[in-house]
Amino acid sequence: MLFARDKGLEIERRVCRHLEKHGLRLVERNYLCKGGEIDLIMRDNKTLVFIEVRFRKTVTYGSALESVDKKKQNKIIHAAQHFLQSTASSNVACRFDVVAVSPDNSSLKIDWVQDAFQLN
Repeated sequence: MLFARDKGLEIERRVCRHLEKHGLRLVERNYLCKGGEIDLIMRDNKTLVFIEVRFRKTVTYGSALESVDKKKQNKIIHAAQHFLQSTASSNVACRFDVVAVSPDNSSLKIDWVQDAFQLN
């Protein structure tokens, strides 16, 4: 039996492989700074992509996509700004994607929303 953290890491690995099949390249996994975290940072050609992976077993409390509210977006944006400053990547094109994962019979359904939100 997988514990929640282990299950989350396994889902992130599966999402990473899915995105790599679509041409993205992994830069960093689970980037953490004070005030925020980014599940996956990947490159899509010359664009740096900050990816939030969300899993929901049911939609009882809202869908995985709905769970990335304004507060969560601000934490991701904060972590992205920290990453860009710490890697001197301030002039690179960026986008924020959300990957929603849910059970689908015996497998997982992966919904990838590119450019899910922007800086305000």
